[in-house]
Amino acid sequence: MIIAVVIPCRNEVRNIEECVRAIYASELPANAELVINVVDGVSNDGTIELLHSLQNEFNGLNIITNHKQLTPYAFNLGIYAVKADYYQIIGARQVVSQNYLKLAVESLQNDSSIWCVGGAVNNVYLNEEGKMIAKAMGTTFGMGLGNFRTLNESAFVDTVGTPMYPAWVFDKIGYFDEELVRNQDDEFNFRVTQAGGKILFNANIELKYYVRGNYPNLWKQFLQYGYWKVYVNKKHKAVTTLRQLVPPLFVLYLILCLIPFIFSPFLGFVGTGGVTLYVLLTIAFSFLHASSANEALNLMMIYPILHISYGWGYLKGIFNFIILNKKPQSSFSEMSR
Repeated sequence: MIIAVVIPCRNEVRNIEECVRAIYASELPANAELVINVVDGVSNDGTIELLHSLQNEFNGLNIITNHKQLTPYAFNLGIYAVKADYYQIIGARQVVSQNYLKLAVESLQNDSSIWCVGGAVNNVYLNEEGKMIAKAMGTTFGMGLGNFRTLNESAFVDTVGTPMYPAWVFDKIGYFDEELVRNQDDEFNFRVTQAGGKILFNANIELKYYVRGNYPNLWKQFLQYGYWKVYVNKKHKAVTTLRQLVPPLFVLYLILCLIPFIFSPFLGFVGTGGVTLYVLLTIAFSFLHASSANEALNLMMIYPILHISYGWGYLKGIFNFIILNKKPQSSFSEMSR
């Protein structure tokens, strides 16, 4: 049995060694062989040199160059490079628990209806803004019901963040869509569920994730998520999850809610009642999940960034892809992290 780990990577000299060492320290099923393919997007910060030194220590550590520097290409290059029985995708800033690979394989072997499995994320914060962003994204108010980031118990979900797949899944439904700069993992997992497979969030396996972030990049990141989600929907002629519709409907409401003021102040105040409700919910959830007043103030800023940026990107996607029938704009392909 061969387990191939695919690590998309670019300029991760601070984190890649811990990531790789954790994988080699993993428990493995009996008779399992481990191969690691680090797919590097032309790093220039010393990452390549560090990986070369690790190759002297570990067998089966390969470096593959991703000249296009985009995530779906990295996923596919890492998968194409080796014929394996299971493929595990791990980010360069992720450190898996010792039992991650073994229990993931066991989950797939024990139930043939499960085509994908992933674990829980424990965040380690590289700055205070990253800490607040992660906290907001770990709440149902921030990310919606059913998102794997908000779960504490094992459950079937629509996607996971650090997935393992049996090799036959790629033979059955194809590889990652290289047209998608964003949402390529969500789109792939949508194909998994459409083909009849289940996706398991296994709370018994976990990973450490180094979170870095700032509010302008968060806005850009979720703007892109919303925008590319529409492109995915258009490709599949389907809305992949119902919760994705909430932010664009909310933004559309914000745009239209002032129109009643044209007719009368009373209608205007009635029309803006939803804004008042949203503000109250934002305040309530911010204090519910904050450990201090300062944290609450930060969360009050982050929740609207998550919701409005995603919603605005989604509406922009509808205008570009559905109404104008355009291809994706290059400005929505720029990295935000």
